[in-house]
Amino acid sequence: MEQYAVTGMSCAACAARIEKAVLNVDGVTSCSVSLLTNSMGVEGTATSDEIIVAVRNAGYDATPKNINAKTIDYSPDEESLKDRETPVLKRRLLMSLGFWIVLMYVSMGHMMWGWPLPPFFDDNHVAMGLVQLLLTGIIMVINQKFFISGFKGLMHRAPNMDTLVALGSMAAFVYSTVALFAMTDALVKGNSDLVITYMHEFYFESAATILTLITIGKMLEARAKGKTTDALKGLMKLAPKTATLYKDGTEIIVPIDRVVIGDIFVVRPGESIPVDGTVVSGNSAVDESTLTGESIPVDKEAGDLVCAGTLNQSGYIRCEASRIGKDTTLAQIIQMVSDAASTKAPIAKIADKVSGVFVPTVILISALTVIAWLVLGQNIGFALARGIAVLVISCPCALGLATPVAIMVGNSVAAKNGILFKTAVSLEETGKVQIVALDKTGTITKGEPKVTDIIPADNKSEEELLTIAYSLEKRSEHPLAKAVNLKADCEKIIAKEITEFEALPGNGLRAIYNGKRILGGSYKFISAKINVSDEIRAKSESLSSEGKTPLLFAYNEELIGIIAVADTIKEDSPYAIQEMQNMGIHVVMLTGDNEIAAKAIGSKSGVDEVIAGVLPDGKAGVINNLKKKGKVIMVGDGINDAPALTSADIGMAIGAGADVAIDAADVVLMKNSLSDVTKAILVSRATLKNIHENLFWAFIYNVIGIPLAAGVFIKFLGWQLNPMFAAAAMSLSSFFVVTNALRLNFVKLNKAKNVNTIVLSDSKADKVIEENDFNNGIENNIQTEENSMEKTLKIEGMMCGHCEMHVKNALEAIDGVDSALVSHENGTAIVILSKEVSFDTLKQAVVDQGYKVID
Repeated sequence: MEQYAVTGMSCAACAARIEKAVLNVDGVTSCSVSLLTNSMGVEGTATSDEIIVAVRNAGYDATPKNINAKTIDYSPDEESLKDRETPVLKRRLLMSLGFWIVLMYVSMGHMMWGWPLPPFFDDNHVAMGLVQLLLTGIIMVINQKFFISGFKGLMHRAPNMDTLVALGSMAAFVYSTVALFAMTDALVKGNSDLVITYMHEFYFESAATILTLITIGKMLEARAKGKTTDALKGLMKLAPKTATLYKDGTEIIVPIDRVVIGDIFVVRPGESIPVDGTVVSGNSAVDESTLTGESIPVDKEAGDLVCAGTLNQSGYIRCEASRIGKDTTLAQIIQMVSDAASTKAPIAKIADKVSGVFVPTVILISALTVIAWLVLGQNIGFALARGIAVLVISCPCALGLATPVAIMVGNSVAAKNGILFKTAVSLEETGKVQIVALDKTGTITKGEPKVTDIIPADNKSEEELLTIAYSLEKRSEHPLAKAVNLKADCEKIIAKEITEFEALPGNGLRAIYNGKRILGGSYKFISAKINVSDEIRAKSESLSSEGKTPLLFAYNEELIGIIAVADTIKEDSPYAIQEMQNMGIHVVMLTGDNEIAAKAIGSKSGVDEVIAGVLPDGKAGVINNLKKKGKVIMVGDGINDAPALTSADIGMAIGAGADVAIDAADVVLMKNSLSDVTKAILVSRATLKNIHENLFWAFIYNVIGIPLAAGVFIKFLGWQLNPMFAAAAMSLSSFFVVTNALRLNFVKLNKAKNVNTIVLSDSKADKVIEENDFNNGIENNIQTEENSMEKTLKIEGMMCGHCEMHVKNALEAIDGVDSALVSHENGTAIVILSKEVSFDTLKQAVVDQGYKVID
């Protein structure tokens, strides 16, 4: 995606106009314009010159954002996000307020409150009118940007918000000027009554107030918009501008862009790490919270990776640079957050369509309003005031900002917690998930086999068993051998010298120690070499049923014991899975393990469903079948997960996984923690809710405001809106939308609430499905427990929180119902039972309240 900085935009109509112009360029496949960051992302084969010409022909300007191939130049990006609008608007506002206060004193203070005026104003209405004209003219010059941008858009047949402001204030000014000349003529003719009449036709203060209040709103909006990019600017400030290189025994401080791959750099306590690298000497604790959100420092020693922008807290370390410039983890995070802000969520399309025709429609409504009131017999002043009010109360900006500000803040909140949404689409869609498919190895489990049980034979000690096992496994490269070796190292076991080591077919090892044979391997291998008792066979099968791999060891033709090895479940996995279930999500585990081992891991982790025997190339097929039942998130970390990540509605990669998995994913979790899946869903749902609130406000504001300004309610309710109050309402509407989006900064991600979505079954399924059975359609026959303690009702007719309360109270009044979680939005009621309650009883309780139970 090519990024461009766009200038000249003032509202959503501008953004829609630019998108339309660029999409008409041959070779452009997609275009997304962000009013929030004044940027544009374009994909396709069109050249930058063709794109820039299209933008200029539409009445705006664009310049490409260039990124050096060797290094990301952080300062230009940071500079592009700098809040330049607020200082300019602040100066304009202060100057406008100075003249506006004088104008209001002259025009309103004397008439309404009897405030004193200089003697030459006594009965000199023309002088008073001329002063008002002069002061208003000065305020219009100060705020000339509204007129330049507004009439420029009109000439390009692309009217925008500035057009509405310019037309409204100009109409008030021109009409007041005509009234002033007419009053002068009446004064010359000696018609004093007519002079007073024309004096009341002055709308100079309305023209000036419209401009001043809109400027206040623009400044508040600019300040709030500036805060939405604080997180991104904070990330950009993390990268040091210099690095300390270690060359020929000396330390040299150089600019960051002079660091090349392979350079050795040093980092002292309290300094930030300049580029990604590998520790070559020294030990330290590094604070990685800026990238992962994890507050606990991570110990680093020789061979460990370090990332740019993280803080070295304790020791002195030397590192070898491995990734620089745009390839560093920090730079990629910045790019992801920036790209996500440049894309548009599907929900934004509604506002974009409305914004494209909004301003012309408002101008037409304003003209019809003036004509209608004149036809109804009102004077030109009254009719014009209604038309001006329609122009200045209408706010396309609130519509245009409703989605992008929430997306930007939501993305920033996620990034602070080590969650990276690559696009606005992924941020929106993640919250709609109904099924989460989890790869077992490295996602639910740690992906690192560990010794779980040491069972020595009779008359043998654990130390003796570990010594023999260590002596044999030390020569092996098998992953399970590493688990045994690690355990022996921790126990400070010393390996014996062995000879004639050999890895044999059938999962076995053989060697000679003190002239006697040592054997190690699976039950099948060992039982074929020596006699194994039924007790040992039963114990081996028991360990296998728990998802563990039993390794048997023999010395001198005698069994000396069993060491069980297993890929252990991450500490937070069961809790994270329970949180997903509390949110109404069906959790599935995919694994290539056999049915017994898979069931053991599935039972311990608490998933709803286990699909076993899934080969790496079969995961994508399983995901496609799951998608028939609802929206699916696939969470994985390995290279063999990439096809499944791409096949799912949302692919989510654990950040510790391979780069190809991250490339294939829509969401990247920087931490290797399953709890972040829940956090990502919560961020998405909170953002989507915020967007709905913003869009509701933007639409309802205009739906109510425009008829009110036009005077529709005057006859029925006596409501009449002065253009000045209309301007005040418009100035605050965008500010409200942006401020509401900023509330996302306070969303709590530590604990998932019981949020109801579509539930796939009445209870958790304690079932294991082989891949072949799954593909044959057995997935549609999920078995449920007979004595379910939880039932879900699908209900029609609930419209609000009061409906929820009625249904909840009715269900909880039934004997045996502990609680009921009711959602009118999803049309569901999840009933928690302490004893069996029939479906008919639950259904009747809901029907009695006037609602329909459909499932």
